[in-house]
Amino acid sequence: MRCLVSGGSGFIAAHVIEALLKNKHSVVFTVRSDEKGQKILSNHPNSPKDQLSYVIVKDIAQPCAFDEAVKSDPPFEAVLHTASPFHFNVTDPKKDLLDPAINGTNGILAAIKKSAPSVKRVAITSSFASIINPSNHAKVYSEKVWNPITMEEAVQDPASAYRASKKFAEEAAWKFVETEKPNFTLTTICPPLVLGPVVHYFSSLESLNTSNELVRDLIQGKFAKDGLPATRVPLFVDVRDLADAHVQAVEREQAQGKRFFVTAGFFRNGDVADIVKKNFPEYEKKLPGSWEYVPKDFGFDVDNSRGKEVLGLKYRRLEDSIVDLVKSLQAAGA
Repeated sequence: MRCLVSGGSGFIAAHVIEALLKNKHSVVFTVRSDEKGQKILSNHPNSPKDQLSYVIVKDIAQPCAFDEAVKSDPPFEAVLHTASPFHFNVTDPKKDLLDPAINGTNGILAAIKKSAPSVKRVAITSSFASIINPSNHAKVYSEKVWNPITMEEAVQDPASAYRASKKFAEEAAWKFVETEKPNFTLTTICPPLVLGPVVHYFSSLESLNTSNELVRDLIQGKFAKDGLPATRVPLFVDVRDLADAHVQAVEREQAQGKRFFVTAGFFRNGDVADIVKKNFPEYEKKLPGSWEYVPKDFGFDVDNSRGKEVLGLKYRRLEDSIVDLVKSLQAAGA
């Protein structure tokens, strides 16, 4: 299968590309510059150009940003849209988070419909942020649950804007398929915090994905004095399992038209510190003297059965994710 992956230099996309290549698909990925594209190519020296190449999309929020990127010879059969902003360095919530996420999603779907009739399957990286309602938790979170945030609430602060951006972008995708009746089916994937090893060609220890920053800061001793921060989102998935979910989403007929809540289960920051202490004694002096395991009761449960049953996912343990992440950070100079 020939696949287009948007946001090719992102943490998740890097693993998606590797998983697609492993399954013998040919991949074109989007990046914002030749420098980023060449960097990724140089780390896949055994992949010929017809197996792995890139196209430049400078700004996913611009109208028609993907119009040329979706054209290919041979033509694409699947698109995996992973590109969306996630950071809290926000000055204008609408401009910095909401517009790029929503416009980028609508833009790529419209481009596929207009210029890539060969595409039959589209998978979009959404988020647990489009499911969770932190002010009034559901008893059980599953694919059936949607975050009830409104656009008025979304612009109040960066955290609300991020949650809203994922919800509105995913809703826009489902609405597009319903109203436009395009040539492709849609699958969305909703992960919580994404942990696990960073690929060795990411830019720097400063540009880590937000989920992995906690572990970097932990082993660098940033919490030694003031203690561990509170666990913000107590759910995780290993990035390699998430990448596999994306590949299965475009490979499997039974995944079409479905939403997937992809999580291995609960964790607390104290559990992460325990794993580091047990497996990497050299960091013991950089860890806090002790830590609490709060919350004891998370206030909700999760149902992750659809991903296991439909996509065949087998989730890695937290310990596997953290150990492999720390080793990858060490290799990057942490």
